[in-house]
Amino acid sequence: MARDYAPETVGERCGVPAETIRRLAAELAHAAFDEAIELPIAWTDTYGRRHDTMTGRPVSMHAMRGIAAHANGFHTCRAIHVLQMLLGTIDTPGGFRYQPPYPKSAPPGNRPANARKPDGALNGNPLGYPQSPEDLLVDAEGRPRRIDHAFSWAYPLAAHGMLQSVIRNAVLGDPYRIDTLFLFMANMGWNSAMDTAGTRKLLCARDADGAYSIPHILYVDAYDSETVAFADLVLPDTTYLERYDCISLLDRPISDADAAADAIRVPVTQPGREVRPFQDVLLELGARLHLPGMVNDDGSPKYRDYADYIVNHERAPGVGLLAGWRGPDGSRTGKGAPNPDQLQRYIEHGCCFETRVPEAGSYCRFANRDYLEWAQTMGFVASTEPVTLQLYCEALQRFRLAAQGHGAVQPPDRLRGRVARYFDPVPLWYSSPSDTDFPLPPGEGARPLASGRAGEGTVSRQHIEDSEPSSGATCHHGALVPGTAALPEAEEKSEFPLSAITQRPMFMYHAWGSQNRWLRQIAARNCLYVHPVTLAEHGIDDGDWAWIASPRGRLRVEMRAHAATARGTVWSWNAIGKQRGAWKLAKDAPEFVEGFLLNHLIGERAPDGAYSNADPVTGQAAWFDLKVRLECDSAPHAPGHRFEPAAPGGAAPG
Repeated sequence: MARDYAPETVGERCGVPAETIRRLAAELAHAAFDEAIELPIAWTDTYGRRHDTMTGRPVSMHAMRGIAAHANGFHTCRAIHVLQMLLGTIDTPGGFRYQPPYPKSAPPGNRPANARKPDGALNGNPLGYPQSPEDLLVDAEGRPRRIDHAFSWAYPLAAHGMLQSVIRNAVLGDPYRIDTLFLFMANMGWNSAMDTAGTRKLLCARDADGAYSIPHILYVDAYDSETVAFADLVLPDTTYLERYDCISLLDRPISDADAAADAIRVPVTQPGREVRPFQDVLLELGARLHLPGMVNDDGSPKYRDYADYIVNHERAPGVGLLAGWRGPDGSRTGKGAPNPDQLQRYIEHGCCFETRVPEAGSYCRFANRDYLEWAQTMGFVASTEPVTLQLYCEALQRFRLAAQGHGAVQPPDRLRGRVARYFDPVPLWYSSPSDTDFPLPPGEGARPLASGRAGEGTVSRQHIEDSEPSSGATCHHGALVPGTAALPEAEEKSEFPLSAITQRPMFMYHAWGSQNRWLRQIAARNCLYVHPVTLAEHGIDDGDWAWIASPRGRLRVEMRAHAATARGTVWSWNAIGKQRGAWKLAKDAPEFVEGFLLNHLIGERAPDGAYSNADPVTGQAAWFDLKVRLECDSAPHAPGHRFEPAAPGGAAPG
């Protein structure tokens, strides 16, 4: 192992002693190789070799969005997966298991669209997986072509797009000006935005001639959310109780490891107000505009509504949104012609469909012929070729070679160092977010806003009150509680030594659901959860109102002791606290008085200002790179949340 990754080297940095790291490594190896298990399941691999048993290595790991939500998230996730490969724990008994429709080829074959056909349709999907520099969406000088800068040299593998950058780039006209910003599902005027106060100002920004930098904003919502206040036109949506929805195997289905499954939602009540399901509206807009795929040859709408689309749309011949009861008579599973009675069949079966994975295809599915043949009949894979798990990623190396001067398509000189560093074909680690040990190569800074734009005046689409006067005051640290591990030395000396994370509650994943009456009874207020030792160090008691500060400002919040929280971390729920005046809530609603939004403290740009606060490989927003400190308040028992932004160019108040 390289010296940079030796336990003695990394132990202090991550706060885990070297002897503990070695013990954990030995335990993983012992479980995987000395305690291997076997199941009496016969199977055939992709090379035609017959196996009488399935070997299991009982080490299971789970990596979700928390790890990805850092500027070093991509390579951290890769390191975990490489460890799984080395231990042989991928899709084995006792290890991580795929859920249909996975595994799929790596990298997937679909690249992002880079041109339009004669009829105006894209020549591929808006999102995809670049496999070489030739797949990037850049102009002849290497500049981004997309408004979000996805698939550019700065963020080459931004497979999910970069919505967090769209508003700023639209205001700056980088790479072009837009006429209309059309938003759906993302509450970018509040909890879906980094630096919420700054984003709200950008939505109100004006050019030097007084016109809005974003001339028109269209927004779709079922509630009077914070973003509604900025919209020129609001398309009122239904709630999920009033429309058809599809939980499809083409997206994020409800499968488990032993079965492929999908589902639908059906209306349980009819809306008594002037609203329409947004899916229906999109289909009608597409038909009115005669967009490719939205109209028949005679110009009539191709789909009556979204329910009709669920049944009749095909991603590929025989492959639709739903896998169950396909074919004219409903006798086919996975692939088959549309069935006009498909939705009724789902309703008759509890709105769900499930089909079991063949027992011989239960494990090692990346190289299991029994599974891959079944998956091909379901439309999950195009062939039965094995899915290669890559310790060394050739696609990353192609980008690195381009940065080193090889090939016809190369990055601009200002980005060569960035690409060469981060596109390592094997996992690497670098500090996040400040890159103090390995500074980012210099890049182009954001262009300044023209006179009269956001932040330089009082222009707004609607009067918005974001802050009130402060009564906060900083207090001295309390004593360290004996018997507890100290923070890593570098973090202990930092002005902002604590990591802060915020996530949505599982029961209200999207903002639409956050105002259901029964959910408000569960969570209508949020507090900041802190380890008791950390509270004691700051002289803060459980239940006190105090301040959490970052370089962007500080928030007055209620602090609660939570022993299950790591000492160097604080956290709170997202999307509970609301902007005063939104959501048609009472003036004294707990969401206003006792709720808060940590997003105010999260920067949308990286510390150097040249790039988005995101992973340099994937463009994934680095939500969890927020560093903070705690401060006492002079009136700790007086409730009341407020946000105090930092002075321009200065540190946090207090």
